[in-house]
Amino acid sequence: MQLPRPDPAQLARLHRLAGDWAGAELAQPSPWGAGGPAHGRSRFRVGLDGIALLQDYEQDKDGQVVFRGHGVFLVEPDSGDVLWWWFDSLGFPPEPARGRWDGEVLRFEKRTPRGEARYRYELDGDNYRFVIENRFPGQDDFAEFIRGDYARQA
Repeated sequence: MQLPRPDPAQLARLHRLAGDWAGAELAQPSPWGAGGPAHGRSRFRVGLDGIALLQDYEQDKDGQVVFRGHGVFLVEPDSGDVLWWWFDSLGFPPEPARGRWDGEVLRFEKRTPRGEARYRYELDGDNYRFVIENRFPGQDDFAEFIRGDYARQA
């Protein structure tokens, strides 16, 4: 019996993020902090024999690392959806966000007891924009939580 494998074209799209990225971020006030400008760095690498994209992330403010995260991206063989698990220094157990490509934009959605979130990776050559929009319990609409503009590093 042969196990289903992710679509190679989907994996190739995801693997475009492999490498080192850095850029300016702006966070809005939230239950997790005061918000404000920051600097983010991510290292994406292909792992698990090519079926996963692994991300290590750090955010710093005033030269001090204030937040760390680790992402695991997989393409679900049956649906072609991209699943993304996010582990971070806040410590909430991860539930996967489910996403799909829309042109050059990878869009994810997730619901947890803490609210709903929408995520976008907007790729543009050696740059990408990452946006998180949240809707916390009791809110009617989504509001932008963080926006970062990143460039590929040499």
